[in-house]
Amino acid sequence: MSKRGKPESRAPFRLVSLHTIELFLNAFLHAKGMKAAEIRGLQHDFSKRTDAAITRGLHLKKGTISHLHTLAETREYLVTRYGPEMTVKMSEINRPAATMQEVERKVSSITSTPKSEIAASRV
Repeated sequence: MSKRGKPESRAPFRLVSLHTIELFLNAFLHAKGMKAAEIRGLQHDFSKRTDAAITRGLHLKKGTISHLHTLAETREYLVTRYGPEMTVKMSEINRPAATMQEVERKVSSITSTPKSEIAASRV
């Protein structure tokens, strides 16, 4: 549970949000033909992942792109995962959630398979 004045108490939410963003970007890159080894080679670099996704046609808001690049510059994923007590300088807690929602919405609209295609593939 989040505790006032204790930013590390928000680390689980922040980590899950950041990991979800990473997974959605990975799904998009994979759907656009990027090989798994190439995706793994990006490690946890949100900037490289974002640039690769944009190059392959993902359209995100400028603020979201900026936030994704900031995540890479501040190493927010790594700090949140391995040193949550250092989260004082991280983005506002609502920012990862907003970024996650936009990336999810955009990637899902591109990578979703219509139910009719799924049913047809089972015949």
